Amino acid sequence: MVDFDRLEKIARELRKEIINMVYNAQSGHPGGSLSAIDILTVLYFGGVLRYDPNNPDKEDRDRFILSKGHASPALYSVLSYAGYFPREELSTYRKTKGFALDGYSRLQGHPAWQHNKHGAPGVEASTGSLGQGLSVGIGQALSIKLWGKDSRVYVMLGDGEIQEGMVWEAVMFAGHHRVDNLCAILDNNNLQIDGDVREIVNIHPLKEKFEAFGWHVVDIDGHDHKQIYDAFMKAKATKGKPAVIIARTVKGKGVSFMENNFKWHGVAPSREDYERALAELTV
Repeated sequence: MVDFDRLEKIARELRKEIINMVYNAQSGHPGGSLSAIDILTVLYFGGVLRYDPNNPDKEDRDRFILSKGHASPALYSVLSYAGYFPREELSTYRKTKGFALDGYSRLQGHPAWQHNKHGAPGVEASTGSLGQGLSVGIGQALSIKLWGKDSRVYVMLGDGEIQEGMVWEAVMFAGHHRVDNLCAILDNNNLQIDGDVREIVNIHPLKEKFEAFGWHVVDIDGHDHKQIYDAFMKAKATKGKPAVIIARTVKGKGVSFMENNFKWHGVAPSREDYERALAELTV
């Protein structure tokens, strides 16, 4: 049985970590990290993703790729909570002093693959140049099939990110080759750095587009933990085609003055805003 009350508590703690990291660094992307954290909480702590923090390279592990790499505070907080590295290391986010070699933090602004000496354990691909993560995930998923393994690959994209043409080439390729051990997750908060995606380059309708390329589509509330869990189970049960979870989310979720405000895409809070945010998340 999935303990959804426990997941809710974990998500709240991870939201605090995100705010702490971005405030302490005075740099980073809080809005899209907060919109994604419920999904990552269920993925890592709801019994969905198969992983071992004591053996990050375990051959039969599942893989998660954060294609929207600017939301790294969400990923780092989850990896730390899962036991890949100490919680106190989160304070080194975007700093030049940290736990890695040569005095650089392993927690860079965008995730670096763990075999890079500056990369964090648990990171499966270097991301940040938007549009590339899904292609990397497809390559990993196909390799897993060639090895005869049953591992799965999960890739989270941002809705501003899927304005990139490379994403749709990857969508077409995965559908054509029936890459059914692949699950894409779209963090659909409808905001990007310059405003509403529907006004900048409209990406809708989403369900029909993915279906036209041969994908199984699950449309959910991206903050409802039960819906998220059920969506992952449906994706896992899908055979003969890749699956995509369109998660309708709120940018800045959990902090009232950040919610649905694109200005918090990549801005660190002031001391006053930091204290307000933590107060809201501590209620």
